[in-house]
Amino acid sequence: MAKTPDMTAMFKDVMGSFPVDTASMEDAFKTASTLNEKLSHVAIDAAEKSTEISSKWTKETLAKLGDMSKAKAEPADYAKAMTDFASSYAEVTAEHMAAFAEVAKKVQMDTVELMMAAGKDMSEDAQAVVKKATGDMTAAAKKAAAK
Repeated sequence: MAKTPDMTAMFKDVMGSFPVDTASMEDAFKTASTLNEKLSHVAIDAAEKSTEISSKWTKETLAKLGDMSKAKAEPADYAKAMTDFASSYAEVTAEHMAAFAEVAKKVQMDTVELMMAAGKDMSEDAQAVVKKATGDMTAAAKKAAAK
């Protein structure tokens, strides 16, 4: 009776012939982790600035509401106070929306800069891995051919 070939042993031999470099995986993980850290910093910084803008806007609005809600001697003074509040609120709104736009613009610029740098780093890492893998595979092929 013919002996069945041990496929597990054959598979182990084949896989053993292919070198695996875990250092390249670690480098890729470190690069990704560094990118995530930098992107998180950009997001947190933007959230802090946005919160500051919102807080300032709220404080200014409440101060203007306080001025508007004061008792007036003449009914026409109430209309003037409302008009003054509305015009100053529109002006402040434009200023704060511009501040939010600046934060968004900075986030966009920082993100593009980080992604371009990360793409360059990852490309260099990939080239190094491919070069090393090619060298390892060539050496393994020569070793197998010598046997």
